[in-house]
Amino acid sequence: MSQSVPLSWSTVGAAVVRAPVQPEKLSNYDLILRCQEGLRPDRLAFAELLRRYQSHVDRILYHLAPDWQDRADLAQEVWIRVYRNIKRLNDPVKFRGWLSRIATNLFYDELRKRKRVRSPLSLDAPRQLDDGEMDWEIAASEPGPEENLTTAEFYEQLQTAIADLPEVFRTTIVLREIEGMAYEEIAEITGVSLGTVKSRIARARQRLQFQLQNYLDCK
Repeated sequence: MSQSVPLSWSTVGAAVVRAPVQPEKLSNYDLILRCQEGLRPDRLAFAELLRRYQSHVDRILYHLAPDWQDRADLAQEVWIRVYRNIKRLNDPVKFRGWLSRIATNLFYDELRKRKRVRSPLSLDAPRQLDDGEMDWEIAASEPGPEENLTTAEFYEQLQTAIADLPEVFRTTIVLREIEGMAYEEIAEITGVSLGTVKSRIARARQRLQFQLQNYLDCK
């Protein structure tokens, strides 16, 4: 009769070869940690981060510079900066805000180089007035030609009004109304106090309301 071989947990564990966890199954936090290990970011982990957050970068750049033909080049530069600096990110939980800051700063770097202000965005989001909310859109199931013209004129005026905003106001409006970020996140991205962020957003809304009201009064 053959003798049984005693097994221990260590023996069993040694016999099992654990397959590495695929990047797509990792959390964002773990992906960032994996990218921060070694001399260079892990290629597969970084590729997965790019896949998850590419649309976020594209959205920010689109709203800041919808008429720039080289937004794809800017987005590529954003990820180059992320690749080079991801080890400097102390808190992986704040990756999204950190990424937004890189994209926003890159845009304004380019804006200063070009030495002219372009129309920054076509705002398709609710506006805040006196702590209330009003939709920018003119709702209609089947708008006629006149309604289409009115809507187009309104958005043209809106675009002009936003283009006239100082850069610091424009940035906070994009991050707040388009990206839906909290005031605290915007303060961290722009490097100013929470009170300054709230003040800039309030003043930006007042300016937009004033300029658009002048347009509506003339209709």
